[in-house]
Amino acid sequence: MEKLRSLKIQAETPLSTNFIKNLSLGDEVYLTGEIVTIRDMGCARAINYKLKNKMLPVKLYEAVIYHCGPIVKKVRGEWKVVAAGPTTSMRMNHSTPQLIKLFKIKMIIGKGGMGLETASALKEHIGVYCAFTGGAGVAAAKMIKKIVKVEWLDLGVPEALWVFKVENFGPLIVAIDSKGNNLYEKVKLKVDENLRRILK
Repeated sequence: MEKLRSLKIQAETPLSTNFIKNLSLGDEVYLTGEIVTIRDMGCARAINYKLKNKMLPVKLYEAVIYHCGPIVKKVRGEWKVVAAGPTTSMRMNHSTPQLIKLFKIKMIIGKGGMGLETASALKEHIGVYCAFTGGAGVAAAKMIKKIVKVEWLDLGVPEALWVFKVENFGPLIVAIDSKGNNLYEKVKLKVDENLRRILK
């Protein structure tokens, strides 16, 4: 497997198309700005709203979305984030290609990677998938400076749409770029190649 470029990049939301195009596999991104958490039920409802031309309560168009079900608590009537680690992204794999198509999502943050159909949608609509470290929920919470709003709490706290204001949120490793390159697929191919060599 070829050596990854691995640049460290500071970025602010909203992310431009040119910025996304210039990201490559292995780049480390540190985000400042707004991100929106979304999981299975949120994806399904957002798609349903869009197909029915209903107004969403948060801005998803060209947004940065985070596969995350945060742990929060209320302190003196205000929500506070306790932990906000990533959810396994494959859970959303069935709905994400359509979400990308409808909302032109610029960046997805999660863990574990996503399937070929999602990678294809990111290539077509110029977006990227970035991996965030699993088990770093408390560290992630420290990078969340403000809860801007929360919507769809009827879905439950983990499934609601949380809009976070973050500062230097990362490292986010570019694992699927806008050209369709997929770090997880590259690793898998390398493992398969090594296995074949061992078994010769």
